Amino acid sequence: MRAGGGERDAVVLRLCASPNYDARPEGVVPNVVVVHAISLPPDSFGGPGVEQLFTNTLDPAEHPYYADIQHLRVSAHYFVRRDGEVVCFVAPEHRAWHAGVSCWNGRERCNDFSIGIELEGCDTQPFEPVQYVRLAGLIAELRTRYPIEAVVGHSDIAPGRKTDPGPFFDWQRLERLLRMGDDMRAPGHPHVKF
Repeated sequence: MRAGGGERDAVVLRLCASPNYDARPEGVVPNVVVVHAISLPPDSFGGPGVEQLFTNTLDPAEHPYYADIQHLRVSAHYFVRRDGEVVCFVAPEHRAWHAGVSCWNGRERCNDFSIGIELEGCDTQPFEPVQYVRLAGLIAELRTRYPIEAVVGHSDIAPGRKTDPGPFFDWQRLERLLRMGDDMRAPGHPHVKF
């Protein structure tokens, strides 16, 4: 997948198939992108934990936290690592299991109509500049294929239950990278909306 205008903005994917997906409801096309943040073990970056979680191969002996989550069957469409590598777990035409109990604009079950993009990160640290570049490139590419109406955080669709992508996620930076006009986003809005 290539996204953006130049080679510098190209998004090169590495495929790592997750078994945790199914078909979207008939006639449903994704129109929302949900931005998440994840790190496994918590607040640690660069390891295999996220891929293991999304492929049901997480070993509880590797870290005490894993014993609490090894039973989860979750996934995302994409995962953007701290170094900018983009991993695709589920093709966007399928329903990944990333949102959980969720609601956006009165519509429940956000997995049905959204594309989930996980960033390697946490609530206590800023994201890397290259992650914003890759995220924007991915969203730009998805906008050419799907009628994306909004880019929101997991916290926007599951308030009170989820906090990601967290207080260090720079929505304005993402907006600038997407080159969106002022008329596309109301000042102070908690999410990017096209």
